Amino acid sequence: MVTINDSDYIRKAEATRVRVLSEALPYIQQFAGRTVVVKYGGAAMKDSTLKDQVIRDIVFLACVGLRPVVVHGGGPEINSWLARLGIEPQFKNGLRVTDEATMDVVEMVLVGRVNKELVSLINRSGGKAVGLCGKDGNLIKARPEGLEGIGFVGEVNSVDIKLIDTLASSGYIPVISSVAADETGQAYNINADTVAGELAAALGAEKLILLTDTAGILRNPKDASTLLPKVDIQQARQLISDGIVAGGMIPKVNCCVRSLAQGVRAAHIIDGRIPHALLLEIFTDEGIGSMLVASEYMA
Repeated sequence: MVTINDSDYIRKAEATRVRVLSEALPYIQQFAGRTVVVKYGGAAMKDSTLKDQVIRDIVFLACVGLRPVVVHGGGPEINSWLARLGIEPQFKNGLRVTDEATMDVVEMVLVGRVNKELVSLINRSGGKAVGLCGKDGNLIKARPEGLEGIGFVGEVNSVDIKLIDTLASSGYIPVISSVAADETGQAYNINADTVAGELAAALGAEKLILLTDTAGILRNPKDASTLLPKVDIQQARQLISDGIVAGGMIPKVNCCVRSLAQGVRAAHIIDGRIPHALLLEIFTDEGIGSMLVASEYMA
C-alpha cells in the first residue's frame, strides 16, 4: 500500500527526473555533431558497476548525436601483469620506468587486453567501437620524454586525425590506447592524459573530459565542498603557483590548459566514481566537477 509520504517521495523523484531531462535537451541540441574526448581511467575502470555505467554513458553520447572519442590507460592491470612475470614496477618523478621488457608488457596489456575489453563492452551496449593505438594509421608519432633513466616513456610528437575523423563521421566510437611509435618504429608508453589532450586539440574538440578519482579542483583537497566549478586558464596557473593545485593534479590541470590554449572549447576534471558522471557534467546546468575554459567569459 502506498502511503502519503511514499506518494510525496515518488512525486519528488519524478519531478527530479523531468527536470534533468528538460535540462539535457538544449545541451544535446548544442553539442550535436561535436567531438568530445573522454580520458577513461581511475576507479571507473576498476569497479565493474562503474565501468558499465561509463560505457553506457559513452554509448548514450553517440546515440544523441555527439562524437565521443575514448582514450585510456591501464596502470593497475599493467602492474598486475608485471607482477605475474616477476618484473618489479619502478617509477621516477611520477613516470613509469619503461625498459624493453616493461614496454612489451605495457603494449600487450593496453593494446591487446584493456583496449579490446572496452571495445567489446561498448559494442555489447549498442555502440560501434573500433580499437586503436597511436601506431594505427600513424595516428600518433612519439618522441622520447627525455628524462634520463626512464626508458621508453614518450611524448606526443605529432597527431594525424584522418583515421579518427573517418571513423567518427561514420558513426564509430574510436577507443585509443596510449601507446605510439617514433619514426624508427620503436614503441613508447605515453601518459594517457597527455594523449587525450593532444588528440582533443588536434580534433578541435568541443570538450576534453578527464575521469579521475577526485571531485575536481578543490581549494582544500580534503574538503569536497571547496570544489571550484569553473576556472579559466589564468586562474588555473595561479592555483598551481599558489600550491592549491599540487601533486598528481598538476599534470592533469596542465593537460587541460594546454588543450584550451590549442582551441578546445572546454576541459573538465570530474569524479568517475560518481554514477553517470559524464552525463551529469555534460547535460545538466550545474555539472558535478570542475570546468576549465580559456576565459571566464566563455561557456
